[in-house]
Order: sequence, then C-alpha cells, then structure tokens
Amino acid sequence: MKIVVVGGGSGGHVTPVVAVIEEIWKIKPRAEVEFWTDKKYFENVSKLTAGMGPRIRARRVFAGKLRRYAHFKLIDYLKNFNVVLLNIADTFRFLTGWMQSFCRLVRLKPDVIFIKGGYVGMPVGLVAGLLKIPYVIHDSDAVPGLTNRILARKAAKIATGMPLEYYKYPVDKSEWTGIPVASEFAKVGSGEQKKLKRELGFDAETMLVVATGGSLGAMNINQAMGEILPELLATASVMMVAGRDGYPKMMDLKEYEKWEDGELLSNFRMVEFSSDMAKLFGAADVVVSRAGASTIAELASMKKAVVMVPNAMLPGKHQVHNAEALGKEGAVLIVEDEKMVKKPELLLAAISKLLRSKKNREEQAAKLYNFAKGDAAKRLAEMVVESA
Repeated sequence: MKIVVVGGGSGGHVTPVVAVIEEIWKIKPRAEVEFWTDKKYFENVSKLTAGMGPRIRARRVFAGKLRRYAHFKLIDYLKNFNVVLLNIADTFRFLTGWMQSFCRLVRLKPDVIFIKGGYVGMPVGLVAGLLKIPYVIHDSDAVPGLTNRILARKAAKIATGMPLEYYKYPVDKSEWTGIPVASEFAKVGSGEQKKLKRELGFDAETMLVVATGGSLGAMNINQAMGEILPELLATASVMMVAGRDGYPKMMDLKEYEKWEDGELLSNFRMVEFSSDMAKLFGAADVVVSRAGASTIAELASMKKAVVMVPNAMLPGKHQVHNAEALGKEGAVLIVEDEKMVKKPELLLAAISKLLRSKKNREEQAAKLYNFAKGDAAKRLAEMVVESA
C-alpha cells in the first residue's frame, strides 16, 4: 500500500501525523509512506522520518498561505500592503504546488492520502479530488480552517478534534476522533509529579505554575507574567517558556532566577524553548497557555488544570472558539488576551483561584480530560486504511 500524508505550516499540523503513521504501520506493516510538508518544516520532518526506517520518505511541497487576520478590515490591508504582496507571492507558490502535486500523484499513484489540515494540504487535496484519489482530512480546531472547508466536499472521510456539533460537515462521513498526541503526554501520579519538579530544580512540595506561549512565544502572556511574577512567587514556583522570539525580550526577568554550582536556588526559571513539554506539563499544578488545538489535546491527555489565554488575532478566531468550547463545559479558565494586556491582575486572579483550591483543580482537570481521546491516532489510521 502506498500512502501520502500531508502536514505543515505549524507544528500542530506535523507532530500528530507521526503518531498516525506509526498506527498505520501496525495495521499495514509494509505500507510505503511519503510525508509531504512545506519548506518551513521540511528539515524537522526530515529529522523525524530519518529515524523511522526505509518505509518512509520526506518530501517538500510548494504551498501558499492566504493571510487573513480577524482584526483587519479592507482598509487595514491597504495600509499594510506588504501583506497583500505576500498573498500575491503565495498565490504563485500555491499554483506551483498544484502542478507539482499533479505530476507527483500521477506518477506515484498512492492508494490514499491523509491531510492534517492547514494550507499545505490545499494543492494536494485539490489534485487528489481531480484524480479521484481518496483522501481523509482532520480538523483540530473548533472552527474548520479554509483548507478543510474546501476539501471536505470530496473527502472520503472527515475526522474532527472537537465534538461534531461544532462543525457543519456531512454527518455520514464525519467522526469525532480527537487529536493524536505523542505517548509521553499521559497522566502522571503525585509521586511522579514531585519527581519531575525536583528534576526541574524546584521544591517538590511547592505548587508549580508553567506558562508557555508555544515555541515562538506569546509576548502578551510573557509580559503579563512578568507583571504578576513578584506576587505569584510568594505562593508558588514558576516555570516560563518564553519562546524563541520572546526570550530575548524578557531577559530582565532573569534577576528572579538564582543558581549556584548548577543548583537552582530560586523558585523561578525561564527558558527559551523546551523539547520536553511533557515533562514540564507533568510537573505543573497549573498551566497557562494559548488555545492551540494540539496543546489542548496534550493538556487534556495529561489531565491538567489550565488557564487559557486564546489569541484572538488569528484567522477565524479559532483559538477563541477552542477555548470557549472548553470553557462552556467548565474544563478551563479563560482570560481574554486584550483584557489581560490592560489588567495583568486578571491572569493572577485566575491562576490564584486554581492554586488555592485542590478541588477546583481536580474538577476542572477531570472535565478537560473528557475531551481527550486516547485512541485518536489509532482511529485515524483505521480511517485512512479503510478509505484506501
């Protein structure tokens, strides 16, 4: 069996694909897989697939991104003409990707294609529909992205990260599978949690808050955390993942971080990036994060108490809708980004509410855990194979 998987544009469209591939091989051990991704993630995908054996190959595919911003009106695009120019340039990349996909798919003749959302899948999916190659799409967010809304019409099967009530997809070919996460994102017991705290340098008996805005960072979260840090450190330890873009701008917070002979003496640490977020989440009593779908799935699988600060500036406000879907069920506390910027104490109040009450943390974490689907990768793999 020949299978093409497509993911890119963001890490949330790459890492879940690996889990699905591994489950596909449990069903079809001899399946040959090509992982198509964009220029930005090609190096990462190449490294991921290099350790997966000769049955898989990473390939770069051209794709273009249509930049749409929730807070932009027509006049804003005219004022920011560079955005228009980037959209024009990416239109040509999309056309190149369409021709590239057509030539490759005609030659390869795959049995099925799995498209993990995002603009990278658009040219591939359109060509697959033209050539009548069955494909499966997966939508992580509570609001379907533009690519999936277009590709849904000819998709053999549609998988969703949230319950089907949040989508307008045809019910007869749609299924709530959840979002695939790596196996290390699993619940930890209290003993293991204390061990992870010690490994990070913190006191095992002190509550730990982990704040992250993703690999690049979220400056609004970083700055709000900086404002409330003195008060927060009076009652808890704090671990900040400031992000590759945010870290250099937050170096003044290093005054709170004290080391001696390689041992952390303070109850604060700030890092640029962590390649082991499962360890950080496992150690945390409360997590502060954006509302990206993959992060939500990881935190749900680990049964964590979360303060969510969704980014309202993204297309379709999908993070806002993700957070609202969870907030409606009492699964997370939500702090609006714009209000937090003006009043950082709103973030402090939300964090403190969870720190003060073990009952609140446990009840909220249990409700978030209800959104976790431990067999998401397995079910997606089955849908891909069934569609071939």
